[in-house]
Amino acid sequence: MEALTINSVGFGLFIGSGKAEKLLTPQGAAHAYVLGNILWYALGWRGWTTCVLYLLAGSAVTKVKMAEKTARGIAEGRGGRRGPENVWGSAATGAACALACVVWPQRAALLRVGYAASLATKLGDTFASEIGKAYGRTTYLITTLRPVPAGTEGAVSLEGTAAGVGGSLIIAWYAAAIGLMPASAIGVCAVAAFVACNVESVLGATTQGKTAWLTNEVINFVNTTVGAAVGMALWALMLR
Repeated sequence: MEALTINSVGFGLFIGSGKAEKLLTPQGAAHAYVLGNILWYALGWRGWTTCVLYLLAGSAVTKVKMAEKTARGIAEGRGGRRGPENVWGSAATGAACALACVVWPQRAALLRVGYAASLATKLGDTFASEIGKAYGRTTYLITTLRPVPAGTEGAVSLEGTAAGVGGSLIIAWYAAAIGLMPASAIGVCAVAAFVACNVESVLGATTQGKTAWLTNEVINFVNTTVGAAVGMALWALMLR
């Protein structure tokens, strides 16, 4: 009950600031509130603020050169505002890791690394995509390395890849700085995010748009799940 109250106060201040409507649709805000309760209940303020950092940083980078990207037809829809599908596509894996900490407290340290890795993966993916579309000089299809237009599913660029690594490190560093996970797991999260984002690019190049159910949100879920799994596997190996 205390977690619900604290999250309600924090979310109320967020809504009252007027920032929510710039970042989330009304339905997206409602789902973000549910997600926030899950995270605060399972991981406390550390887990909650890590996800808030993802939302703020991801929304900020989405708006980089928004007018130009809109004119080229490669900008995120709704001006970058997140709806329910974006909330859960990005954070369902993290929420599962958080709840698993409650169910298996003896594995909580490992699962917290998985949680951080999932969000590091998603922010890395967002940075790579948005900076790549805005500043990528040459973009290549990851499966063939042939030049393709920016915004093509499965396209990668040097600028976007570098930005993606930076984005993943933002989450990993913060999670370590607040004690959500050990500082030695920062590199693990960055590597996991890099692997997962490349897996997502391959899926985008080979299957997205060709399989009806494989939507962008499903791809995001797969992306974050791979990031969490790789992060936990690498961390477990380090502890052996």
